[in-house]
Amino acid sequence: MSFSDIKWDAIFDLDLAIESFPYLLGGLPNTLWISFVSMFFGLVLGLVLALGKLSPTRLLRYPSTFYISFMRGVPILIILFILYSGFPFIGIEFAALTAAILGFSLNSAAYIAEIIRSSIRAIDDGQVEAARSLGMGKWLTLRGVVLPQATRIALPPLSNVFLDLIKASSLAAMITVPEIFNKAKIVGGREFDYMTVYIVVALIYWTICTIMSFFQEWLERHFERYLDSPKR
Repeated sequence: MSFSDIKWDAIFDLDLAIESFPYLLGGLPNTLWISFVSMFFGLVLGLVLALGKLSPTRLLRYPSTFYISFMRGVPILIILFILYSGFPFIGIEFAALTAAILGFSLNSAAYIAEIIRSSIRAIDDGQVEAARSLGMGKWLTLRGVVLPQATRIALPPLSNVFLDLIKASSLAAMITVPEIFNKAKIVGGREFDYMTVYIVVALIYWTICTIMSFFQEWLERHFERYLDSPKR
């Protein structure tokens, strides 16, 4: 096969791209809903798991460690199919969108937990000891001293998790969620032109992630104001 054999004119159909663009954007609300809601619940569960893994109590540490290991070792697509196609066999049924949010929340929580745990461990023990010497209890020290500083450390990797969630939300199409990629498959099958619609979808995802990256940079600059020393 040579370059002369490639159908260059079939790579991108501008007319189809323009015509299908509004339809593809119709899946954007579901894409963003899955991403934002999953990130929220992932943060909540991730914090619980991180504290559990840091706990000296084995009853909390071992289950948290197992959960994190399991979710990080299993492809998210399998989790989605278990929730959407497997659970009905035991009498539990989820709507496609619900299964997607639940699956992404449970999976992202494992990665978020490791980020939070490492960020908490990065805080100097001397600051914790100083807070305790001032009469601050364990939970007050955690809330008032440790977590604010850990948040600043965790922000860049957490932002990357969110960007990964936005891109991974396309897998929800595999369980029939009408998000952007699902709609692209419909248009591609109807028009017999997957290349064009997939390029358009790639540009949509790239635009979303670029906007979120700018927001990430703004957040990082915001938290840098609370650094103990100016950035060099």
